[in-house]
Order: sequence, then C-alpha cells, then structure tokens
Amino acid sequence: MKRSTMSNHQHPHRPARSLLRIPLFRLLAINLAIGACAATLLVGGLLWLNPGHLRELIFADSSPGIALALLVASFLITFGSAAMGSAIMAQGLKEHSGKGGGRGSRLAMQETARRTRAH
Repeated sequence: MKRSTMSNHQHPHRPARSLLRIPLFRLLAINLAIGACAATLLVGGLLWLNPGHLRELIFADSSPGIALALLVASFLITFGSAAMGSAIMAQGLKEHSGKGGGRGSRLAMQETARRTRAH
C-alpha cells in the first residue's frame, strides 16, 4: 500500500482552522447568540404579558406553530443582526485618555491627524 504524501495539516477533509478560532466569526457568533437570547426573551415576554390578546390570537389559530415560528424568526433576525452590527461597528472605537473620555473611530482620528499635519 502506498502512503499518502499529504501531512495531517493538509488533509482535504479537515479545515485548516476551526471557524470558532477566527476572531471575527467568533465575535459574530457570540453576538448572534446574544441577539437570539434577547429575541427569545422578548417573544416569551410578549406571550406572557399577552398585549392586545396576542397569545389568545396565536393559540386560537388552527396552526399556532407557524405563527410562533414567524414571530420568533423575525425577532431573531432583527435582534441578531442588530447585535452583530453593533459589535462590528464597535470594533473601530478606541478609548481616548484625558478628561473628555470621548470615543472615536480610528479612521476619523487618522483623518484628523492627516489634516493637522498638512496645515
């Protein structure tokens, strides 16, 4: 039997890096989970509080699973994408030392530094 010349690092069926080892993917996955938890809590709260007889309307239907799935999916998409988007946008923020305590993006700080050197 002939041995393969491929090493374990080049095996075609194993990815070189696990997806959770990629920092950006890990950041997005964590924030998607946070958004999913918020969506689940909100849908549960809506069903518990029953505003406008929402729970009664959903469960009076002949197929309440579809209505619940659509409600959960829409909240999951909304809150998951909001959490992921805010995490991505927060990556460009950097704490500034000093009394102001403000925050600004690196790009804005580079543009400001470039303008002050040009004058």
